[in-house]
Amino acid sequence: QVQLVESGGGLVQAGGSLRLSCAASSGRTFSSYNMGWFRQGPGKEREFVAVITSSGGITHYADSVKGRFAISRDNAKNTVTLQMNSLKPEDTAVHYCAAKFAGAYSTRSYDYNYWGQGTQVTVSS
Repeated sequence: QVQLVESGGGLVQAGGSLRLSCAASSGRTFSSYNMGWFRQGPGKEREFVAVITSSGGITHYADSVKGRFAISRDNAKNTVTLQMNSLKPEDTAVHYCAAKFAGAYSTRSYDYNYWGQGTQVTVSS
């Protein structure tokens, strides 16, 4: 069982930055999990944002955030972070942290085993 708690969301103007954090408590070693960020905007389906492999050696981003967002993790502190720069109004969404046990990383939400409750990001124009 893994509990995930996101923090760091809020209201920001277009062009601004936010840093989301996800703290994990796990009965299994946190470093066994690939970690992803997803988001769900108003009236939209949940979509992939970024993923980082269990060791942190590989990252992958959605085209819509590539070059603006950066995912990182600290396995000693059981945390994963999403640095979001040059934010746009279309980034407005509830952002979720998710954990997938081992194996290949995935951009598909249904491959993830555990989810946080989400944190709201609102970007004003």
